[in-house]
Amino acid sequence: MKILKLVIAIAIFFVTVWSCKNETEPQVKIIEVEETTAKSKIADDAILAKAEFNIEGMTCAIGCAKTIEKKLAKMEGVKSAKVDFEKKLAMVEYDEAILTTTSLENTVTNASDTYSVNDMKTVESFSID
Repeated sequence: MKILKLVIAIAIFFVTVWSCKNETEPQVKIIEVEETTAKSKIADDAILAKAEFNIEGMTCAIGCAKTIEKKLAKMEGVKSAKVDFEKKLAMVEYDEAILTTTSLENTVTNASDTYSVNDMKTVESFSID
């Protein structure tokens, strides 16, 4: 009986995790996602650039958007990263001497096969603050 309960609990866990990754309908519940500030050192005289791009393939704010945001923020040379799940928009401030927009795109697409980056552009200020 204990084994049966354990198997059922494991099955429920995996179904829950799997459904977050493969859900096609957008979430109705609105979850605020705060900005993640990078821990890496950036020189005081560094020239910072701001990149803004769309991310397709996200299915949930916590499992997808937050994961991408954390991966971007951990990159060497990133000052801040924010991913807005509802707008499918990522905003990253980074040291352009260390990173390129291609490396930002690669970080997102390497996080999962379902994520793709569209409309990558460098901006003077973010469209959402």
